[in-house]
Amino acid sequence: MNIKLDDLTGTEITSLIEEHVHNMGVHYPDGINYGFNIEDLKKTEITFWSAWEESELVGCGALIELDSQHGELKSMKTVPSHLRKGVGKKMLEHIMNEAKKRGYRRLSLGTGAMEAFKPARKLYENYGFEYCKPFSDYEDDPYSVFMTKEL
Repeated sequence: MNIKLDDLTGTEITSLIEEHVHNMGVHYPDGINYGFNIEDLKKTEITFWSAWEESELVGCGALIELDSQHGELKSMKTVPSHLRKGVGKKMLEHIMNEAKKRGYRRLSLGTGAMEAFKPARKLYENYGFEYCKPFSDYEDDPYSVFMTKEL
């Protein structure tokens, strides 16, 4: 698998992000969806990567710099036909390594509290993320859980 910086202009990645935002909207009520669209992901404080197997897109993920020592994992998504093949693990490891290179002391994330997000929560738990209170501008709600890890 090849993980590379992505400028979010390709049709494959824009389709995957649109699908991700749509799927998030299915699980969250209006006003609580924290999914980022393409324009959100192009902000300067966000680094975005896509994962490829040869010429086929298999997943993506992003890292937001919250401050000089704290990053946020965002927009982790695996192409549905590549679920359970280790795409998420490799992307998570890539982003964690990048966060360490940048000198971040903490990496945090928000994900869904619903059953559909159980595999994602399990992945993060397996990498040492622990549940925490909302961080940054997030607010507590019954649809979301927040996790963090000291690097």
